[in-house]
Amino acid sequence: MPTIFIPRETTPGETRVAASPETIKRYVASGLTVQVEAGAGLQAGLTDAMFQAAGASIVGREAWSKAAVVIKVAPPEPAEIDALAPESVLVAYAWTSGHASAVRRLAERRISMLAMDLIPRITRAQAMDALSSQAMIAGYKAVLLGASHMTKLCPMLMTAAGTIAPAKVVVFGAGVAGLMAIATAKRLGAQVEATDVRAASKEQVLSLGARFIEVPGLADMEGAGGYAKEAGEDVLRRQREEVSKRVAEADLVVTTARVPGKKAPLLVNEAMVKSMRPGSVIVDMAVESGGNCELSVEGETVVRHGVTIVGTRNLPASVPLHASELYAKNVLNLVKLFVGKDGAIARDFKDEVLAGCLLTHGGEIVHKATAEALSAGAKA
Repeated sequence: MPTIFIPRETTPGETRVAASPETIKRYVASGLTVQVEAGAGLQAGLTDAMFQAAGASIVGREAWSKAAVVIKVAPPEPAEIDALAPESVLVAYAWTSGHASAVRRLAERRISMLAMDLIPRITRAQAMDALSSQAMIAGYKAVLLGASHMTKLCPMLMTAAGTIAPAKVVVFGAGVAGLMAIATAKRLGAQVEATDVRAASKEQVLSLGARFIEVPGLADMEGAGGYAKEAGEDVLRRQREEVSKRVAEADLVVTTARVPGKKAPLLVNEAMVKSMRPGSVIVDMAVESGGNCELSVEGETVVRHGVTIVGTRNLPASVPLHASELYAKNVLNLVKLFVGKDGAIARDFKDEVLAGCLLTHGGEIVHKATAEALSAGAKA
């Protein structure tokens, strides 16, 4: 029977694991032999004994070279790529813009890589959409992080000593992460306002009990797959002008705006930070893509002009159990598209979901946008 291998993540700060006891049971039932590297799930609260009880064998790093399918979370390290068996299948995040050499090496070694960050945004693929499942967790944790750094409480409280006014929260972006941030802030009792360049987001924001910040004359900027298009400087300027007065009054600002394959748009400049009250907080969820706040520092929490700016990387990894369980189900649903009920692995990848996220195959970079971007980068 073909073997599927789940390694221990080695990327610093990556606490998630690509499988759960539940998904391992499903792999075994489909006819696959499942191997898990010792200690792979410990940081997520999943022990080797739990994986063994689900039907997996606990193995060492040597399993890389023997597996037909390897599933993991973070993009593969160079040594991991070299350890893979030629013609094997790798399922993981790719983040191609920051891992060009890895993509080329995967093609050279004839690895078929299915990139979880390239899953097409179509109805059929919703159960495989790891970007959405992890963004939901990140949006939740961003508000909790912000609240932990604030110098005041979130809800309105009426006490014998007087009334405490509710905190004011402003959320930039109303995608999956932004909507979860809005919902979480509302649950904590804060007053919430949100802004987005997509017209469709207004109804979603209002449905959560938040106020939508209108930007006069702003055209709808929704692109393919529900993502926001890259906005021009005039659009961003008008948005900043309209939102700046809300930012000045906010106790917590959460920014979530990203454009796939592009640098994150600058939404909160230094002047806006200066306008905020001392003790207020900004959580920049786009810090790994360049940041929405001008003063964010990736991987650090800094204080600028009396404002705490949180630039924590990889927020889903701070909630590793549930993040792993959701990611594992996303991966399972993808793997089911190329593994038959008898455990046989189909390698044509013609299904529209598989074709959409297939990065390398047959010795080539087959994802068109990635191939073009890497080619342009090589010529620059």
